[in-house]
Amino acid sequence: MTPPDLDDLIAEVDRRCDTAHRPGGPEQPDWLALLTAAAQLSGQLEALAQDLVEHYVEHCRMHGNSWTDIGTALGVTRQAAQQRFHTPHRRYSPETTTDDLRQAMTHVKQAAVQHRNNYIGTEHLLWGLTAEDNSATRLLQAAGVSPETVHRSVGARLSMGASQAAERIPWTPYSRKAVAIAEARSEQNGSDLIDCDDLLIGLAQVGRGVAADVLTEAGFAPRDRRLGRR
Repeated sequence: MTPPDLDDLIAEVDRRCDTAHRPGGPEQPDWLALLTAAAQLSGQLEALAQDLVEHYVEHCRMHGNSWTDIGTALGVTRQAAQQRFHTPHRRYSPETTTDDLRQAMTHVKQAAVQHRNNYIGTEHLLWGLTAEDNSATRLLQAAGVSPETVHRSVGARLSMGASQAAERIPWTPYSRKAVAIAEARSEQNGSDLIDCDDLLIGLAQVGRGVAADVLTEAGFAPRDRRLGRR
């Protein structure tokens, strides 16, 4: 894969802002409109680059590399690497989740501990969401997908690790993205609380990770993700 060069990026800006070059329009293109499109594209590229590096930092941490090692690999100090990439062990607060989602999170933690995993991946989240009846399992049923089948399928992909049980288990980047999507969906629906179906849709919309693969194989198609409890 060859990264895009400047000409490629300029062409993409022109494509996104074709009205700035409309035939028969002003002699000069709309430079401010083009600048706005360029800034949006730049932000997307920066976020993608951050996700790329964060993905591998997370794996380095999972496999025992120190912050000093990671800082050396990135060409920065240990403190700089830790400040940039260290994140809380969870990206949600009990005060912002429904009772059902809090209950599902107990299954999530149990799955990680029982399998001696030192991370919370999308597979653990999907396992917890489908462990009991809740808005996520009802959303699956509404989409013609068996929650029990999903639960068994994701359970078969939970691999046994070698870590000791810990109170603070870090979340993978895809898991944190899923929660961010769930938070946004909850806010869009006018709720202060994230529910299980919000997180299910977050897992599906991340598009990568074990949970997304399981949901796709089960037939939870994009059109089903628009379904909701509200």
